[in-house]
Amino acid sequence: MLRVSSYCLFVTLLISVSAPSLAGIQTNGERVEIKLGRSPIGNYLAGRHAQARHDVNAALKFLLAALKGLPNAPDLRESTFFLLVSEGRIKEALPLARKLIRENPKSPIANLTLAVEALRKRDYASVIARFKDDSHTGLNSFTQPFIKAWALAGQGKSDGAQEALAKLDRRESTKGFYDAHRALLLDFMNDPSAEAAYNALLDKDISGSFQVIQHIGQYYERHGQIEKARAIYDRSRSSMPGTTLFDVAYTRLKSGVRPLKILRSASDGVAAALFTVANSLRLQRAKGTALALVRLALHLRPNFGLAMVLVAEILEEDKRYADANVVYERVALDSPFRTSSDLGLAKNLGSLGQTDRAIALYTEISNRRSHDPEPLIQLGNLLRRLKRWEDAIKVYTDAIARIGIIEKRFWHVLYARGIAYERGNRWPDAERDLLDALKFKPEQPFILNYIGYSWIDQGIHLKRAQKMIRRAAELRPDDGYIIDSLGWGYYKLGKYEEAVKELERSIEIRPEDPIINDHLGDAYWRVGRRLEARFQWRRSLSLDPKKDLDEKIRKKLKFGLGVPNSKEQQPYSEKDPVGGGNPSVRNKI
Repeated sequence: MLRVSSYCLFVTLLISVSAPSLAGIQTNGERVEIKLGRSPIGNYLAGRHAQARHDVNAALKFLLAALKGLPNAPDLRESTFFLLVSEGRIKEALPLARKLIRENPKSPIANLTLAVEALRKRDYASVIARFKDDSHTGLNSFTQPFIKAWALAGQGKSDGAQEALAKLDRRESTKGFYDAHRALLLDFMNDPSAEAAYNALLDKDISGSFQVIQHIGQYYERHGQIEKARAIYDRSRSSMPGTTLFDVAYTRLKSGVRPLKILRSASDGVAAALFTVANSLRLQRAKGTALALVRLALHLRPNFGLAMVLVAEILEEDKRYADANVVYERVALDSPFRTSSDLGLAKNLGSLGQTDRAIALYTEISNRRSHDPEPLIQLGNLLRRLKRWEDAIKVYTDAIARIGIIEKRFWHVLYARGIAYERGNRWPDAERDLLDALKFKPEQPFILNYIGYSWIDQGIHLKRAQKMIRRAAELRPDDGYIIDSLGWGYYKLGKYEEAVKELERSIEIRPEDPIINDHLGDAYWRVGRRLEARFQWRRSLSLDPKKDLDEKIRKKLKFGLGVPNSKEQQPYSEKDPVGGGNPSVRNKI
């Protein structure tokens, strides 16, 4: 049987039959018609190309067309199946899953997909039979115990469910998973020992697991222990400052309405477990498998808000902003994740270039949550990217007013406003904010570099500035922009040999940057390497520099550089200091 990869030797012969059109690639969230080719190999290659560009809609159309012409190519069948599952098109994936299982009975994702479909139909016996063989390895060895446990719970067999889940208790890597899901399983089965299992979890560090906290809190709400539930939410919220995730719970406590169980079926339990595994895999950078598992979780529990957010975030990582927004829009209005989803929507609209819609949505969220600085902070970041410096300054200032007393965790707001001040030619204000941010984060390399570069660019505090940049370079030795700042600092201090050394190192990391090439050209000129200087300046011109830099380079190519420190022919140095993009903001989920 031929595998798809073996066709590559004669692809050029086959693809010439009829090449497909790639006009269907998604741009800015809009899709256009995809024209398929007549050659299966051509469609296969077009599908792989579209997949590499993260246009999965086009990729699947091409791959499904290729599979029609090459139905017995196992590699093609497996990759198409996996892509269908990853896109949440589970019904279309089922026939391929059955074929894959016939070839490889222990295929992990195929087994999971068929088990999930059986769970949806409450066919617990077939799920248990599918995993009766305990010799499964890899992902199956991890997922098999909890799926089997929840299927037994669906049959009302509490002892058998706990015995099946106990396999996870025998490995150190899965013990935490076992502890959490044993408590959920006991709660689902109305076992009186559920409370003890939940209390045991409270003695562990579960501050980062909102799903577990939500289950424990609602357990006590359902059993009338309102103050204990409130104490759990209070403690958890204090460990996640600024989070909006507990707003729904506090509103419910105030109303006196008791919640229903979160897990009301075995399918819900498996969905919760699949989410936990998927989130763990994502943290281990196995986001392809993570996306497939969380899509299966949503197939079992379509209103699972936390799983929707995980899907959207994985899509965002691949810059599939429009697809992520489709998922965010599905999150229920009364979900704890609605505010986070709205903020994600607004951010992605900005990334798609739909800035008016993004600004309007940020404004609406900010008005709705008049105490919350986060919508204003994110709006300020967008306005700063748009170079609307004064607007950004105003929004950041409003956010700081909402914060009140600035704490360490808000250093990034001062840093961001400092950037806006500096870009808006308000250096005294910028310097104040940047130095205040540095007090909170004295070892933050971007702040150190931004202040240091700005001082050097103005010809002030040169020794202190160089010391700051040197420390930033020690903290981020592979950051080309920071190394450039270090080299440019040496240049400004007249230490041209040291400047050349650092700028050459910077150009190795960032060869495509016109400003770094220009800086290196200046340094070469000062040490007498004038042919190399002119080469670097011409190289800079080829990299499409901004108009003012372009003009200054052309002047240098004609006249060279003047005397150091004179006003004649001073080298251009109006580079946006590193860190001028969005400072990192902690994800609230």
